[in-house]
Amino acid sequence: MALQRHADRFLDHLRVERGLSPHSLAAYRRDLQLYGAYLDAAGIGGPLEAESDDLAGFVAWIRERRTAAGKPFASSTIARTLVAVRGLHRFLVREGLAQDDPSLEVTGPRPQRPLPKALPLSQVERLLAAPVGEDAAALRDRAMLEVLYGSGLRISELVDLDVDDLDLEQRTLRCLGKGRRERVVPLGRPTRAAVEAWLVRGRPAMAPATATLFCNARGGRLTRQGAWKVVKRHSEAAGLGEKVSPHTLRHSFATHLLDNGADVRVVQELLGHASVNTTQVYTMVSRAHLRAIYERAHPRAALTEGPTSPPPTPAVS
Repeated sequence: MALQRHADRFLDHLRVERGLSPHSLAAYRRDLQLYGAYLDAAGIGGPLEAESDDLAGFVAWIRERRTAAGKPFASSTIARTLVAVRGLHRFLVREGLAQDDPSLEVTGPRPQRPLPKALPLSQVERLLAAPVGEDAAALRDRAMLEVLYGSGLRISELVDLDVDDLDLEQRTLRCLGKGRRERVVPLGRPTRAAVEAWLVRGRPAMAPATATLFCNARGGRLTRQGAWKVVKRHSEAAGLGEKVSPHTLRHSFATHLLDNGADVRVVQELLGHASVNTTQVYTMVSRAHLRAIYERAHPRAALTEGPTSPPPTPAVS
């Protein structure tokens, strides 16, 4: 590709200087490959030769493209791809490889940010109760689900945990989030009990000689895909369908905290968000929840609006 060399340097910068995860780096690489395909198709020698009109042409080009499933690219996908492209051009300017940034004036679609979907507490409890039995796999799955909901971890943070990251006496765990930011999150008593059961009665049979907390049937570290399948399997067993993902439990963790009076900045720290603005979206969910309860519970909330009755005319003395 026309931009391969520059893209590789940019990705190395993201990995070393900004500490992006392999998952995020793979997404950046896919987006830049799409940009490279456009440059090749347009006969542009590389990002150093691209001009503002070329970037506008890229937005138009990607709008006409189709995914592997034959569908047009979503606005969110186009916007995310432009983030990667802008990042590349800013990097080239900072490194002194380009004089100016042709992406400065290019705008893409502004995607609507969907509200996070949280499960009602009753459905969370059904999911947590879905792993049945006392065999090693059931103990592991029960502990995983408890940690995901009880601590609000991302799936990547969960599978990266080692046994040494736990402090069961203090009921805390240490994890590395985005940007390699470390945080310590509390464990509720049910979560600690499930983790202890896994460590004492389940894990020794599956991974006696490894440091990883959650392992697969062969004793190796459980992958993100493997953990995703665990959640899906128990979601279906609990009758919740296929739409529940590990991130659904993270959304539920945050939403239920706010519903019960937690401060948004405390929730920000627990989730590992760099900015409170990211956490604010959960307050929108909580407000929607409060509105729904109000409409359902207040005796006058559901009344149709009509003309307001005039105040009574004061009596003349």
